[in-house]
Amino acid sequence: MKNHVTIGRLAREAGLAAETLRYYERIGLIRPVQRTQSNYRLYDEESEARLRFIRRAQNLGFSLAEVKELLDISSRPENDMGAVKEIAQAKIADIEDKIADLQRMRDALESISERCPGHGSVEGCPILASLAGVEKTLEQAQG
Repeated sequence: MKNHVTIGRLAREAGLAAETLRYYERIGLIRPVQRTQSNYRLYDEESEARLRFIRRAQNLGFSLAEVKELLDISSRPENDMGAVKEIAQAKIADIEDKIADLQRMRDALESISERCPGHGSVEGCPILASLAGVEKTLEQAQG
């Protein structure tokens, strides 16, 4: 039998808190292979591999629910990879939406930032006025 590691050691090696691993266990992402007589959780190499999978998937933006779905699909070799591709394509669309939102935010900030001279009293600051929703009032008062 291969060496088993405790939750503390697995957490340290993965750079996570043990409570995070306990949470992953509660939601069904990982499972200890056994417990000691003292009721300590023991994990094997498969648990370590699942944890690496979880971390990589999260780094690509997948939620824990999506990670669980991917793990469930991968646990049955007879499943079609089309389901995995659908999940990945949905994530790509989600990321593209977020990028578009970020670009709109950047453009709006650039627009109001360009109108700010960067010196003088904050009383006439177009950035603060825009955030406060009084930009037109200030423009009318200055014009």
